[in-house]
Amino acid sequence: MADSESPLLIKRYASRRLYNTETSDYVTLEDIAGFIRGGREVQIVDLKSGDDLTRQYLLQIIAEHESRGENVLPLNVLNDLVRSYSSSAGSVVPQFLAASFEMLRDGQSKMMENLEKVNPMMANMPGIEAMQAQQAAFLKAMTTGFSGNWSAPTDEDGSSSAPAEGDDLDSIRKQLAELQSKLSKMS
Repeated sequence: MADSESPLLIKRYASRRLYNTETSDYVTLEDIAGFIRGGREVQIVDLKSGDDLTRQYLLQIIAEHESRGENVLPLNVLNDLVRSYSSSAGSVVPQFLAASFEMLRDGQSKMMENLEKVNPMMANMPGIEAMQAQQAAFLKAMTTGFSGNWSAPTDEDGSSSAPAEGDDLDSIRKQLAELQSKLSKMS
């Protein structure tokens, strides 16, 4: 069996078919979603150019689930994401999303630990590990790519239009602390 720590390499052929290099067979987007839900990292590359197409395909998987009524992203969040693309790349949105998902992941872990302490039978419940792996994989997939280095937005004259970095970080930290507090109260 392949090393589950290394990403599963999927090659896209000119015909747009997706080829699993570990099992030497063609796969669908739903197969790829299944690999990710199972906790596996996936990397999709164009066979001819070598371009990394992973982000494009992950977004396509999310769009297909959303179009089938499996709504995870509220409409106002989608609107805010679209707005963040129209602003400078210095938006704090990617950093905020990454931190929020990390906090959510931590909160879920703590909640599961607390549930197991309260009810030891919960740990033996069929499917609990699969559910935990699926949640972890989803959150990891959602946060991948949201932790890059981002610079502050600039005005037309090139000067920074963002608050001072310290102020911005303090604001984000405060918001994250409030969210973490709310999550802690829920568990």
